[in-house]
Amino acid sequence: MPTLIPILGDQLSFHLASLADADRADSILLMMEVAEEAGYVRHHKAKIALILSAMRHHAAALRAAGWQVDYIRLDDPENSGSFTGEVARAIARHSPDRIIITEPGEWRLLAAIEAWETLFGIPVSIREDSRFIASHALFNAWADDGRKQLRMEYFYRLMRRETGLLMEGDQPAGGQWNFDAENRRPAREAPVPPAQPRHEPDAVTREVLTLVATRFAEHPGSIDHFAFAVTREQAEAQMLWFLNHALPGFGDWQDAMLTGEPFLWHSLLSPALNIGLIDPLELCRAVESAWRAGRVPINAAEGFIRQIIGWREYVRGIYWREGPHYVERNHLHARRPLPDFYWTGATDLNCLGQALRQTLDHGYAHHIQRLMITGNFALIAGIDPHALHQWYLAIYVDAFEWVEAPNTIGMSQFADGGLLGSKPYAAGGAYVNRMSDYCRDCRYDVKQRTGPQACPLNALYWDFLVRNRETIGGNPRLAMPYRSWDRFDGATQNKIRNSASAFLAKLEGSP
Repeated sequence: MPTLIPILGDQLSFHLASLADADRADSILLMMEVAEEAGYVRHHKAKIALILSAMRHHAAALRAAGWQVDYIRLDDPENSGSFTGEVARAIARHSPDRIIITEPGEWRLLAAIEAWETLFGIPVSIREDSRFIASHALFNAWADDGRKQLRMEYFYRLMRRETGLLMEGDQPAGGQWNFDAENRRPAREAPVPPAQPRHEPDAVTREVLTLVATRFAEHPGSIDHFAFAVTREQAEAQMLWFLNHALPGFGDWQDAMLTGEPFLWHSLLSPALNIGLIDPLELCRAVESAWRAGRVPINAAEGFIRQIIGWREYVRGIYWREGPHYVERNHLHARRPLPDFYWTGATDLNCLGQALRQTLDHGYAHHIQRLMITGNFALIAGIDPHALHQWYLAIYVDAFEWVEAPNTIGMSQFADGGLLGSKPYAAGGAYVNRMSDYCRDCRYDVKQRTGPQACPLNALYWDFLVRNRETIGGNPRLAMPYRSWDRFDGATQNKIRNSASAFLAKLEGSP
């Protein structure tokens, strides 16, 4: 009797834990395109297309490597529409004596898989996902080591020592752990960014795009610009392009935002990383090699590696440690509904419009656009963090809950009360003006605080601080802005609060 090995849509790797000791002759790899996963949130069309195309390509690669693959397509008339339903049908077809599966990236799916053994009456082995550098045990041992706060910077140092990346013996290369202070050059100084390569859709991808356009016509976003890597070979080509063309400028300009430039010096490798086409440690070692060969500066190499072995591994550890109810946290009691323009891009705030329309076009925005444009607006406007979480999960092609939820609930919205971030990442228009050219063509004046032409972010920023003072006023990292607020005279304070209230009233009444 064979072993049934289900492979999920973000597990497109030959190096899965569930395959480690599998016998090709006596294993059935089950890959399933199911409507339940495509629709449990309104996923961007490009996200659905990416996963389906990459799955179909990976199934072909597995077959070519000698594996037996039972592949269920979305348009199969017998498709039950759920993972559990398709596992049940596969058991009826193949009569396996056991199921082995690599753990999923969401609590929701883990709960379903944990019920299979009872439901189907055969052993089910759930193996830890070995594609990550930090095991659950390693992260929890670090977190439980008498720490008052679980700060990423200290976890990152552990990861540097564990991997040996950018280390000289037991000391960090370059004499310091973090070069982030050198990675914030303003947009007005930025040179012309390199042109990203396009991975033109082949026959498999074109078939998927047609399916998505037909079956998911009501989902947000466009697939007209689809050119993401959907195979291991394309992902490797994307990685080589990044190392040779964009990485040298990544450090200096990673926080910059420019009109009409959705990709800038970013790698566009996060989708490939998160679905398994690229190994994170392999990528980081290639970045380190580029630095050691003198092809890129250390601030670029360190900044990129920190995002992978530091931030990416850290948020995964937080997600699994904190449990399935983490996404429901709302420390600041924000209740305002998510504005419709998050789904349409129809707003007269140019910074938001630029980031949202780019997101709808490509299913992509880089980390500063997510944190300091779409996230910052939601934070200072008091948007329900769970609604924003569901939007981020749906709208970005690289969004899976293990990585998206801590970034949204913790880093972006401070809804976990500071477990992840040391302060709310709130800002007015000055930050956007410094790091982008968006304010140049906006109908609002970024230098005005109140009045009909004033940038709404300015009043919203101060209003956010005042209305949440009881909750966050004691945060030492916010002492300076609170002192600034207290120096305003009463009339100025009233004007700011009234401007914010008028904008928020209009926001709630927007069509």
